[in-house]
Amino acid sequence: MRKYLSFSDEDQNGLQKSAICWWRMPEEFDENGHFKIGISDFSNLTPRFKVLREMERLAFVAVEGLEDLRHKLISYRSGDFWLPVGGIKKEDMDIPAVVTILLVGISGSGKSSFVNLMYNVLGRSGLIPFAQTSGESSNYTTMFLEEHNVLRSPRNGFCVYDTRGLDQNQMNYGLEDVSTWMATGVRHNQPCYRPGDEISASMELSNSRYVKRKVNCVMVVADLSEIHKAFKCGDLKPVEALRDLFHLPSIKKCNENPMLILTHGDTLNAEDRINGRLKICEYLGIPETTGAYDIPCLTEQGILPDESDPVTSFAMTEAICRALLQSDRTFIPKRKFFLTYHD
Repeated sequence: MRKYLSFSDEDQNGLQKSAICWWRMPEEFDENGHFKIGISDFSNLTPRFKVLREMERLAFVAVEGLEDLRHKLISYRSGDFWLPVGGIKKEDMDIPAVVTILLVGISGSGKSSFVNLMYNVLGRSGLIPFAQTSGESSNYTTMFLEEHNVLRSPRNGFCVYDTRGLDQNQMNYGLEDVSTWMATGVRHNQPCYRPGDEISASMELSNSRYVKRKVNCVMVVADLSEIHKAFKCGDLKPVEALRDLFHLPSIKKCNENPMLILTHGDTLNAEDRINGRLKICEYLGIPETTGAYDIPCLTEQGILPDESDPVTSFAMTEAICRALLQSDRTFIPKRKFFLTYHD
């Protein structure tokens, strides 16, 4: 049984010809994995070639870069990526003990599977699923906010919150929930009830003893296969719901958009996978490279579709690092310092 994702020199040498590089289509790449079309002026690249170049970047740095990024996350402490601005010292900043990353998305988008991938790669949990997923044949949905220590470390500097998916037919309730979490904070085992839910006594879990955490960064998780289907058939209701969530004012931090995580892309062919990414990024008004990450979900058995996929593992790890970089820029001065300065 594989305990965790590990990549050897043999993996590095074989990556160029591996099926992992799904984006390398004969029309644009030769048998050695090189662009057939010469690129002399990067400023004139089409959005499609920008995505291809971004995937090539991930493939180039994935194997050797994964352990380096993983080490940075393991050793990370809240505020490590903070940079001095405005003449205020770090000790005068209101820095939480743990940075909180909130996952939000439409129901079935793959948030819980994304959490399990974090455990698999960062916490080296093997096949153990820490977050229950809905699956194609299940009616399960996350009914409570769930805090996850994906590093499985007592000294973790960040945590990830899995949330209940939003119903695209009742977006007002879901958006109100998200706005409340951003305004008042989140707590482990906090209920996520919606109108029409059947609430049993066993579901009334106590959460008052858990620490309430302020949300520092938001990741919006979206099902790329559903996005492709919506654009193809012309029924834009799913992407309109995603747009309403993505552009919800309360989830923006320092005027930065949340990070978009595209899941289930592995269920599409390469052409549809790239086009789906391009269309949703254009629809949301975000860069097709730096605005989104294409990260397949774990299967129901708790493994990646290709269990030796360093590109997916690195992309997920880099996304977490970027979230922490963004979070550390949102800290504000302590109230005592602020009042002293203005007296």
